[in-house]
Amino acid sequence: MSLERFAESGALSLGVELELQIVSTHDYDLTPGARDLLRLMERRTIPGNVTPEVTDSMIELCTGVCADHAEVLAQLGAIRDALVASADRLNLGLCGGGTHPFQQWNERRIFDKPRFRQLSELYGYLSKQFTVFGQHVHVGCPGPDEALRLLHGLSRFIPHLIALSASSPYVQGADTGFHSARLNSVFAFPLSGRAPFVLDWASFGRYFDKMARTGVVRSMKDFYWDIRPKPEYGTIEVRVLDTPLTIEKAAAMAALIQCLARWLTLERPFPLSEDDYLPYTFNRFQACRFGLDGSFVDPASAEHRTLREDLYLTFASLQPHAVALGAEPALALLRGELTGTGNDAGWIRAQQGREHLLAEVVRRQCLRWRGAPVPG
Repeated sequence: MSLERFAESGALSLGVELELQIVSTHDYDLTPGARDLLRLMERRTIPGNVTPEVTDSMIELCTGVCADHAEVLAQLGAIRDALVASADRLNLGLCGGGTHPFQQWNERRIFDKPRFRQLSELYGYLSKQFTVFGQHVHVGCPGPDEALRLLHGLSRFIPHLIALSASSPYVQGADTGFHSARLNSVFAFPLSGRAPFVLDWASFGRYFDKMARTGVVRSMKDFYWDIRPKPEYGTIEVRVLDTPLTIEKAAAMAALIQCLARWLTLERPFPLSEDDYLPYTFNRFQACRFGLDGSFVDPASAEHRTLREDLYLTFASLQPHAVALGAEPALALLRGELTGTGNDAGWIRAQQGREHLLAEVVRRQCLRWRGAPVPG
C-alpha cells in the first residue's frame, strides 16, 4: 500500500476533534451510551459530525473546516448543544477530561466496528485501556513539504501544548501525580512518539513504503505519533492534547496552534534540526508529570526554564499573529491560566480536595461542559 496523495487544503485552516466521556447521571461512572446517542444525533443538523470511538463509553465530535478561532468556537458550541440535548433525553452526562477519574478499564466494551475489533485483536487489553479522551487539531497546509516543515517546527511546542491542555490527574480512583496521565496510555502503543525527521514528501514516502513493506503499517492511521501528516485532508494533526473541560478552552487551544503555525511559517524563528529532538522525550515527560511547572530544555541554547516561563515568551512572539488571526481572546484565556487559575488538571484536583468524592467531581465536569454554573 502506497502513501496517499497530499490533498489540497487552505493554509492555516483548522479542524477540531474532541473525544468525550459518556457517563451515567446516577453514579457518574462511564456507561455504554454511544450507540443510543449516535441514533439521536442522526436526526440533528450540525456543522460537523459525531462518530463512535474505540469503546462504547466514549464519542467523538468533529468540526468542519474552520477559518479561525471564532468559527471553531461557534461550531463546537452548536455541536455541544445538540449533543447535550440528546444526552439529556437518555439520562446521560457528557464531559471533557483526559481520563475518567475512577472507571475500571476491564469493564469497557469495544464498539462494534471492524477497525475497532481489529485494534482489539492486535493490542489486547491496551484497547480497553485506550478509553482516554483527547483533542486533535488539524492545520491546513499549502503542500506536503510545507506540512513536514510545520510538523517539525511545532514539535518544539509539544510540551507547552501538553501542559496547557492537561486534564487527566486521576486514573482508577487514584491521584497519579501526573497532570496528563492520559498520555501514558498513548505511549504504550508501539508506533507512538515522534515522526521521523524528514523535510520533503518524497523522502517521507520512501520511509512509509519501507514501513508498509514490513507489514507493520497499512495507512497513516497506524501511526500514533504526537503530530502526524494527514494527506487525505491536506493537514497535519496535533494529537497530544487532553480533552479540555469546556469548548472555550478547546477553541483556545486550536487557536494557539494556528498562531504557532502562522509564526513558524512566516517568520521561521529557528532552523529545523534532528538535534531539536535531543531533549524531546524529557520535555514531554516534564509536561505530563508537572504541567506548567515542568522543566523545559531549549533545544537550541540548552537553557532550562519552566514551561510557564517559556509560554510567556512564546505568547509575546505570537501576539501580532493573534491579532492577524482574530485569536486575541483565545490567547487571553490561556494567558489567564498561566497567571492564576492553572490548567484543568489543577481544577479537577481542587474540586476533589474540596468534595472528597470523585463522582461529584465528574458531575461538576458535566456542568462545565454544558456551560452551566458550577457550585462553590
